[in-house]
Amino acid sequence: MDKPTGIAGSVVLAALTLTASAVGLSGTAILTRDDVPENPPITASISGSGSSAQKGAMDAWRAEFQRVHPDLRVDYQANGSGAGIRDFIAGTTAFAGSDVAMQPREQALADRRCGSRAVHLPMLVGPIALAYNLPSTPDLKLSPATLTGIFSGRITTWDASEIAADNRGRRLPHVGIRLVHRSDESGTTHNFTTYLKAAGGWPYQPSRKWPAPRQGVASSSGITQAVQRTTGSIGYVEYGFASNARLNTAKVRNAAGQFVALSPQSATRALEGARIVGENGDLVVEFDYLTRSRDAYPIIMITYEITCSKNSDPLVRTFLRYTAGDGGQSYLSLYGYAPLPHDLLAKVRARLGVPS
Repeated sequence: MDKPTGIAGSVVLAALTLTASAVGLSGTAILTRDDVPENPPITASISGSGSSAQKGAMDAWRAEFQRVHPDLRVDYQANGSGAGIRDFIAGTTAFAGSDVAMQPREQALADRRCGSRAVHLPMLVGPIALAYNLPSTPDLKLSPATLTGIFSGRITTWDASEIAADNRGRRLPHVGIRLVHRSDESGTTHNFTTYLKAAGGWPYQPSRKWPAPRQGVASSSGITQAVQRTTGSIGYVEYGFASNARLNTAKVRNAAGQFVALSPQSATRALEGARIVGENGDLVVEFDYLTRSRDAYPIIMITYEITCSKNSDPLVRTFLRYTAGDGGQSYLSLYGYAPLPHDLLAKVRARLGVPS
């Protein structure tokens, strides 16, 4: 077995195995008083890093997990998907959060680190909001082509003809558009630019790094703060951040021609027809940004937890069994996320050995 990563104190494998079996799908402990002493004799911790998109969900998961298991702790640094993958490959974390699947070279390095296949486990749906600061226009509508024009820098004012065509009958201010994008390597950027490429004729290749030579802002919280304080601004950020900050978010026209408001329900509908494309038990998901579901909000991403398929710290599996359980999935919408569709969730649970 590989040496466990991030363990504080001595971990007794049998004790963790007991803990893992005691995490029900409800996310509620089913241990009896006889199972766990009043003062647990061990303290174990693991660390993960990566996706800042899932920070809200991860904070809630970690807090509830520790409430159920006060002798176990999970630490997480929301430093971006690219950094999380690098940390995992370097062996400094037990798992990585990423909003995009690893590239082939990263996969090979992660497999080498694990001594087995490193797998992607989908854990939540993250709707990407178009958050904007335009007080005079609380109900903005944007089509994919218009979004491409805005974020490529071609459309520079809010009363441009393209934006006016999406918002017929609405008076738009003659205010310059202030773009806000991520400066760090971000799975959110990759998913957003992939959407723009598929639906709006984006002139660059999708990438974790913003392609245009403009100054950006690090992290999802940085995007949120920049939009909050800058009139005329627009940025792409996970729905939970935009919702918590009470930012206006644009309705987006989908491939069925409908302008759809972002919600956990409309985001989950965008995964209709998604399929598993990963190999050897890897659950990488491919979905269609051009879905014709009338009620689907089209700009979404899936956040994966990346870990070793074998030889991983037993606490990783204990924790991920909780996040994939009914308890961990049930309150995601409260934090601006959407739960996984039932068919995909069943595959994740089977991969983790959660009883059906």
